[in-house]
Amino acid sequence: MTDYAARRTMMVDTQVRPADVTKFPIIDAMLSVPREAFVPRDMREAAYMGENVNLGGGRVVLEPRTLAKMLDALDIRGDELVLDVGSALGYSSAVMARMAEAVVALEEDEAMSQEAQTLLLEHGADNVIAHTAPLAEGAPEHGPYDVIVVEGAVQHLPDALTAQLKEGGRIACLFMEGALGAVRIGYKLGDQMTWRFAFNAGAPVLRGFEKHAAFTL
Repeated sequence: MTDYAARRTMMVDTQVRPADVTKFPIIDAMLSVPREAFVPRDMREAAYMGENVNLGGGRVVLEPRTLAKMLDALDIRGDELVLDVGSALGYSSAVMARMAEAVVALEEDEAMSQEAQTLLLEHGADNVIAHTAPLAEGAPEHGPYDVIVVEGAVQHLPDALTAQLKEGGRIACLFMEGALGAVRIGYKLGDQMTWRFAFNAGAPVLRGFEKHAAFTL
């Protein structure tokens, strides 16, 4: 039988801590949430590898390092509401649920969203709401949000998402520019977004977040 608890410890010790992620709430959450439970059953042996878990259809569960460094840069507090865009089966939402007051897990696939809600409740994440809608539209009925996390790459960030941020809120996005991806943290100040570079990473571009084609005459 696979010792997943030992694999979680190894994941944190070899992938998360060496990435300069040391905040206790992040370490504790990633040691506590069973990552293998939030991936398809036939992918469980790959759950703790240091790479994205491929879910098919251009969707992934972000590698532990990428998620941990996003959370480190966002510094989620216990009184904050988080929108998790592209939550898949709910792993990232379960991790953030241990830091935030509440999390909205946004997924466009209804069957996946329903399965995520079941898994989240089974693993004690009762402060997460699974919401089904196109990812690029967000979930305005539950907002506005203190924090938004996009669980995949973007070439274009829809205005609908930044509109759902509270004043002073922040968003983590992985911008793909060719083969190179850069995670940036955006801060909403008035009607403007201010961005700062956090680190490099890679993931497939989410549907609805592709770069708009330029029209020429």
